[in-house]
Amino acid sequence: MKEFDIVVLGGGPAGYVAAIRAAQLGYSTAVIDMDRLGGICLNWGCIPTKALLKSAELFDSIKNHSDEFGISVGDVNFDLSKIVSRSREVSAKISQNIELLLKKHKIARYNGKGSFVDSQTLSINSSSGEAIETLKGKKIIVATGAYPVQPGFITFDRKHVITAREAMVPDSLPSSLTIIGAGAIGVEFAYFYAVLGTKVTIIEMQDHLLPIEDEEISSALEKSFAKRGISYHVNAKVQGVTVSESERLCTVSFEKNGQTTNINSEKVLCAIGVKGNISGFGLEKIGVKTDNGYISVNKLDFQTNIPGIYAVGDVIGAPWLAHVASAEAIHCVESIHGSEFKEFDYSNIPGCTYCHPQVASVGMTEKKAREAGYSLKIGKFPFMASGKAFAVGEREGFVKLIFDEKYGELLGAHIIGANATELIGELGIARELEATAKSIIKTIHAHPTLSESIMEAAAAAYGESVHA
Repeated sequence: MKEFDIVVLGGGPAGYVAAIRAAQLGYSTAVIDMDRLGGICLNWGCIPTKALLKSAELFDSIKNHSDEFGISVGDVNFDLSKIVSRSREVSAKISQNIELLLKKHKIARYNGKGSFVDSQTLSINSSSGEAIETLKGKKIIVATGAYPVQPGFITFDRKHVITAREAMVPDSLPSSLTIIGAGAIGVEFAYFYAVLGTKVTIIEMQDHLLPIEDEEISSALEKSFAKRGISYHVNAKVQGVTVSESERLCTVSFEKNGQTTNINSEKVLCAIGVKGNISGFGLEKIGVKTDNGYISVNKLDFQTNIPGIYAVGDVIGAPWLAHVASAEAIHCVESIHGSEFKEFDYSNIPGCTYCHPQVASVGMTEKKAREAGYSLKIGKFPFMASGKAFAVGEREGFVKLIFDEKYGELLGAHIIGANATELIGELGIARELEATAKSIIKTIHAHPTLSESIMEAAAAAYGESVHA
């Protein structure tokens, strides 16, 4: 039996980051994962989808906008197999790089399924069930991630009715696709398939696409998608999905305003969320508490109810974001090391959606801020008024900043448009440093840049915007 200071169960954005930080702090560390390192995010989520989306964006730009820039091209087409293979190659290469990072930090890597024997011992078995090794850890961090929700009223055959994993590696382009769920996963795939020529319909139970975003942002995305030919139904509750394989036809039934409607398509993608991956690891054997399918932890150091056992990432619940998982992992390891923290702060986490136009936000929506009792100053600046946006042909969208009227505190920031997911970082730093509207206005932004729109939006909240 090998012994380590810290053993990490899971090699995704929570697990491998926890292991590397632990090694940096001088702990002997091991990682157990039966798949490629990087978890769902790297292998079947964040990274490969961005590769797919870049291909779609490039195709769309060349096909529909090259003439605007004085560039003439012949017939423009795409090779779906190459788009998919590039996506898979990107993921594989980054996963290999993470393996190298573990070697660099002298972290033991075990390829297998880990399961608790007791609160300090994990057995490792191969996929066939063969015993590989037994490890003892003074501290054990569970980072087993999550898996896509598959509601009982839908039968997934992985051919006609699919999850995001199958949507990521299509061998052919469906003529039509119905997407259940309009969160980030749903709208990103909607954009990807629509650009390549699939007729896309989205069904969302709540009242907007991207329902957790500011309502003005969601409404702007809806208008953009409608122009692109993407249909959507909101306030719609799916009742069931039937498949006629002989006709290559799927029928989604949904209820809206008391009426049942049927939508037919070649394929159906269910993208309604995830559940914690808690089964098969022996958690119940040692008495780790769970709640509604997720491991229960305190948010001071992410320890479970069992001393010495911690959990981080998607397996402990929302928000299901890779950057949150990594941040939780670092917080957890540094807490084990003795650093004194307050509870983990979830109030300043950026959310990003990589469709076109991109959507990004941090902090409160306008609705949430008003519900919290704030009197607000709100500034908006359209990219239509940005010289850089005009020059690069990206005039769609706007920046919206929400300030507390009393102190000028930045309560929330919301962007829809080109590079929104890059621009949001500045606003996360601004909130972390308690920047006020005036300090953002007085910060000189380079010209010409899209980031000037942030300064202009802050100025607009006080009637000082020069360019709008």
